Amino acid sequence: MRRPRTRYSAFELLRRGATATPWPRVWRSPDLRSTADVVVIGGGVHGLAAAYYLAANHGITDVAVLDKGYIGGGGSGRNTAIIRSNYLTPEGVRFYDRSVQLYERLATELNFNVMFSQRGHMTLAHSDSSLRTMRWRAEVNKLQGVDSEVVDPAEVKRLAPPLDVSTAARYPILGALYHPPGGIIRHDAVVWGYGRAADAHGVRIHQHTEVTGVTVADGRVRGVTTTQGEIAAPIVVNCTAGWSTLVSDMAGVRLPVTTFPLQAAVTEPVRPFLPTVIVSGTLHVYLSQTDRGELVFGASVDPFASYSTRGSLAFTEGLAGHVLQLMPSLSQLRLLRQWAGLCDMTPDFSPIMGVTPVEGFLVDVGWGTYGFKAGPVAGETMAELIATGKTPELIADFDLARFTDGRLVGEKGAAAVGH
Repeated sequence: MRRPRTRYSAFELLRRGATATPWPRVWRSPDLRSTADVVVIGGGVHGLAAAYYLAANHGITDVAVLDKGYIGGGGSGRNTAIIRSNYLTPEGVRFYDRSVQLYERLATELNFNVMFSQRGHMTLAHSDSSLRTMRWRAEVNKLQGVDSEVVDPAEVKRLAPPLDVSTAARYPILGALYHPPGGIIRHDAVVWGYGRAADAHGVRIHQHTEVTGVTVADGRVRGVTTTQGEIAAPIVVNCTAGWSTLVSDMAGVRLPVTTFPLQAAVTEPVRPFLPTVIVSGTLHVYLSQTDRGELVFGASVDPFASYSTRGSLAFTEGLAGHVLQLMPSLSQLRLLRQWAGLCDMTPDFSPIMGVTPVEGFLVDVGWGTYGFKAGPVAGETMAELIATGKTPELIADFDLARFTDGRLVGEKGAAAVGH
């Protein structure tokens, strides 16, 4: 792996302080060139990670990353930043576990504190059927070498004291799937770290540059048209979330994706009291506490397809009712704000990665509610595919052709909440 020159070391801090030399910009604002080896559409964690690993792992630096807004301003900045690999299918467990491994060393690799806190992840079971699913997931996880086990209500209480584990609860907790490597991270730090490192390798990041067309001739991609000009390129990668079908339609590639809003909310900060991430699929809610003390909540996607990113009163009312079923002591805590992101859902709740019928037009899309967890491994494997022309085994099962070949990778059972 090639590493860029260290620009943010302690020595640089002292040198610039002693010489009154200002820091360079974290990433440049280059002029748009008319050609590139690779164009990446989408400046979120997936697009920036792909650009970074293309440069760092394969020496491909003539890369242009395009985003119609600012980097990290889409799904990467709107998720609840939970990291885990306790999925249901062997394909999913292997894939997301690689991502956890990359996240564990990301701060060192990028020389950027991404604040990954591996505080554990606990999925509650409120019924015999959900407890059976947790046991199923635990066995699949163990077979893939992932630390995950089913714990009883007494252990649930020890790991998360604020939870009501009494049998008198309306939705009694019968057990939980506990996954110690899971945790939370700072999503903006991840995006900025990848952006800074990619730029240091020579990758060109173009913010506020919307792709308005994808040029295809004789069955292969030729480049893109943007609001800032045209770029000719033999490889174009769609790394968007929320707009993946619209971008792929420009290349004539249809995707089996439907877009739904997913809402989230955050409370005022309070003294730290919740040591692990809590998920309840039955109550359609998940929550964690940030290092600043705020509680971050998420729920299931809205029940209708939409591109709206506004919050709703119906979400707030439902969220409050469900959270208080788990922790009645939070009744006086106040919400500070709520927001929504866009989730591209596929029929089998697994992503679509790799080649398409249009030669040179690749996709890294359809992430539903799992996208941020997969950012590093998606970037690493897409970069390998572009550099070598061979699909890495880790993503071979997530190809677009599976929907016509009948090879679905059913991952709905590992969703944090109901969909």
